[in-house]
Amino acid sequence: MDYLDFYGLEQEPFSSAPVSKFYYNSAQHQRALVRLMYAVDTMKGLAVLIGELGTGKTTLARRMLDNLPEEEYESALLVIIHSGITADWLLSRIARQLGVEDPAPEKLKLLNQLYSRLVELHEQGKKAVVLIDEAQMLHTREIMEEFRGLLNLEVPESKLINFVFFGLPEFEEYLHLDEPLAQRVALKCKLESFNLESTDGYITHRLRLAGAKAQLFHSEAAKLIHHYSRGIPRLINTICDNSLFEGYLLKKKFVEPDLVQAVAMDLGLAAMPKTARRPQRGGPADVLRGPGAGRVQDPRQPPPGRRPVKAQPAYEQEYEDDEFPEGVSIEPAEDSDTEVDMGLAARRQPSIGRGYDMEPEPVTEAEAYEVPAIPPVPTEPPPEFEPAPSAGARTRANPDDIDAMFNGLTDKPEPKKQGREDDAIDEMLDDLEDK
Repeated sequence: MDYLDFYGLEQEPFSSAPVSKFYYNSAQHQRALVRLMYAVDTMKGLAVLIGELGTGKTTLARRMLDNLPEEEYESALLVIIHSGITADWLLSRIARQLGVEDPAPEKLKLLNQLYSRLVELHEQGKKAVVLIDEAQMLHTREIMEEFRGLLNLEVPESKLINFVFFGLPEFEEYLHLDEPLAQRVALKCKLESFNLESTDGYITHRLRLAGAKAQLFHSEAAKLIHHYSRGIPRLINTICDNSLFEGYLLKKKFVEPDLVQAVAMDLGLAAMPKTARRPQRGGPADVLRGPGAGRVQDPRQPPPGRRPVKAQPAYEQEYEDDEFPEGVSIEPAEDSDTEVDMGLAARRQPSIGRGYDMEPEPVTEAEAYEVPAIPPVPTEPPPEFEPAPSAGARTRANPDDIDAMFNGLTDKPEPKKQGREDDAIDEMLDDLEDK
């Protein structure tokens, strides 16, 4: 049993293949088809339809081919699958598609054969139309010149062939590789992404054609599909197909918004929600709080945004304010022995949260950048010795010593004046000897 049986469907409603049965005639597709049909019906010569990836260009090309009656048109659809094709190969392929039998290998003979066939169709009242899908693959000047030459095949008052190009927006630039060809564009259309209303109608239309008896997508789920697909039909098909399959696995009869969101995440069309993961205690790594929340962080590595700091002695260790991300608290490491061996006495590590609601503990700047204090330099010599004065140094006397010295001098007797008394005695002795 697959999801077709589970949901009561006859065939896959959101196949990636361009199935004409599931063509959705949105307002813009209808306008584009009417204009392109007008261009070929009036033999305008050259028409262009451009659109982004997945907007339905190929589906519209096949729809247009089906709408060209065989009794009125000799039509063909060429899908370019390689950018290395040559102008000669392309010319031969167009001739075969329009009914030229055994195309000649020489270019001039082939052009004569093609012209004869186009005149024959014109006389039969038929119009030659060639639809070219994936036209952006044609990006050489030689090929553009070849198309310009084919458009010159005409009879009085009428062209003999019509070309309709379906391609990406860059094809407009390639047309200007041959400016005369760019000037021959008679009509140009552009496909845009679906709006919400068209997206909802597109899903309902394909489900109904696939045999669904009821709407399988919740209205809110359809809004999410439009959001994640950006209204691009190809992405709408991918999301819807995967949602139906996942719903079948979960045995859900209706596709709900949460299922669409999960599918979009799996396809890479939606960003993962920023939810934190609980740390695994005892493991080699924990969850880092702060800007890196939700990511596993090895504590042996610096936290995101922090530059490694070269190992230095503790008193030379430098830290900058912008090294630590906001919201990450810094604490001294507990493994002090390891830090001494590494020459780091103040290594910092991020604090580890213990759950969803843990907040980093506030720390002051002094605590965050704390390093061991350097012992103060002694200002007085040890008591065991007194420093000897250096040569030529002037010392200051202790005031107590000066007072004691003066007190000692005042207690001593005044010295006698011995000089003059001795001289007088000597004179007296000299006088006595003379007598």
